[in-house]
Amino acid sequence: MDDAVGHDESESGQEGGGADELQERAAGRAPPPLRLLDALRERLRYMHYSLRTEEAYVYWVRGFIRWAGLRHPRDLGAAEVQDFLVMLANERRVAAATHRQALSALLFLYREVLGVDMPWLRELGSPVAKRRIPVVLTPVEVQALFAHMGEGVTGLLARLLYGSGMRLLEGVRLRIKDVDFVRQVIVVRDGKDGKDRVVMLPRALDGSLRQQLKEARRLWLLDQERQHGAGVYLPNALAAKYKRAAESWAWFWLFPAARLSTDPRRSGEEGGRCRAAAITSTRSACSGTSRRRTTAGRGCRSWWC
Repeated sequence: MDDAVGHDESESGQEGGGADELQERAAGRAPPPLRLLDALRERLRYMHYSLRTEEAYVYWVRGFIRWAGLRHPRDLGAAEVQDFLVMLANERRVAAATHRQALSALLFLYREVLGVDMPWLRELGSPVAKRRIPVVLTPVEVQALFAHMGEGVTGLLARLLYGSGMRLLEGVRLRIKDVDFVRQVIVVRDGKDGKDRVVMLPRALDGSLRQQLKEARRLWLLDQERQHGAGVYLPNALAAKYKRAAESWAWFWLFPAARLSTDPRRSGEEGGRCRAAAITSTRSACSGTSRRRTTAGRGCRSWWC
């Protein structure tokens, strides 16, 4: 498929290739054109879409191309896009939210990557979201759930989310510096829509959180001794601005994991190995590293494994 329509999975447009590209241009050699999926990834990262959105959009675009017989999207039009969406609804019976996600991925491909903004793009129908009654547990059910989860790290995180009102990834991504035991507050960074906010720290969890703090510090010290790369992922190129921040205790994760993982956006590069930090995730890769390492195999802790 990739050779037929130019959708190689290679990460030629990833971070770290910018310096080589500039050198090629300075020497009068134009870099090779990006393949379609690489161009899609590059545009998504340029517009600061999340890693999960990037993975979903690449998945749907790849599926659309395969469904269309490996034809290039430039050669396809409204009929093919509509037929693909109809297939999803009638044959795969996907949910309305999944249907809208596939449509959004294709609209992004045509408008932002291929530069096509034809009238038929605006005429594609979008599934109507249905309102559902949320499931709300009673206090007795919540306590029974906590009892089954036990007193370990998973149970602590669940109680923390319940008592503070944080979302799952907000709790998993907590840094040491964002937990204030003196003021009894937690600072949530880069939450929904990229906003910060302050939530209350449940007093009932004070002792358990302090114990988790000790466990996190033990793992941080272990990383320092073994020189695993001694760092965590920092957003928005902060690692380049603050050289030692990724290795500091303040930026370390409150809920670090115990294994290294691979950064999908820097696959094959030095420094692309990261130590996972999320304790309740099905992902097996990091989304970023603290900074480029000079020793292969070193990495950083992250939050999504």
